[in-house]
Amino acid sequence: MLDFSILTENLDMYLEGFKTTIIASLIALVASFLLGTLLAVFRIAPFKPLNWLGTIYVEFIRNIPLLIIVFFFFFGLGFDGLTSGTIGLTIYTASFIAEAIRAGILAVPKGQMEAARSSGLSYGQTMRIIILPQAIKIVIPPLGNQFINLVKNSSILGIVAGLDLMYQADLISSRTYVVFDVYIFVALFYLILTIPLSLGVGYLEKRLAKSN
Repeated sequence: MLDFSILTENLDMYLEGFKTTIIASLIALVASFLLGTLLAVFRIAPFKPLNWLGTIYVEFIRNIPLLIIVFFFFFGLGFDGLTSGTIGLTIYTASFIAEAIRAGILAVPKGQMEAARSSGLSYGQTMRIIILPQAIKIVIPPLGNQFINLVKNSSILGIVAGLDLMYQADLISSRTYVVFDVYIFVALFYLILTIPLSLGVGYLEKRLAKSN
């Protein structure tokens, strides 16, 4: 049986970690979406330097562990744990979001780009007004899954004293000498975040399927 006194007696620490996890996840979510969108545009841009830049970023970042990226900012640049973890999450997740959005862009009929350009819109205007809104709509389900992964990956902050749920759980465990119960309650807090996200993604997926 779970010892619920672990939760009640340390609720303030759990809630503090929960708040930090939410803040870091939200910042990384918005930042990675913006960066990932920019990288996706770079990857399909007709300008070779931008294309190379986007490709190098995505292929390099996707093939190294998230922990290494976080360590680079924490040990290499001397940032605090929360900042290092949030930046690491942003940089890492953006590479996967870029690939998802690039797939969405490629799924938009090419004729729309040609029609928009012939009507006088620049490449940037065409991407922003015509192509990207359709591409993002197409890839909402995989984007949602990346956002869920981001929330779960935020546990990396605990390794660099990022004050998140995992960090607080480590403190509670070291103080109470209880391991199993402490981390089961951490898992429940993560479920509070991820289950609504998962249900929301499923709902959007069904709505999009009906509208097509």
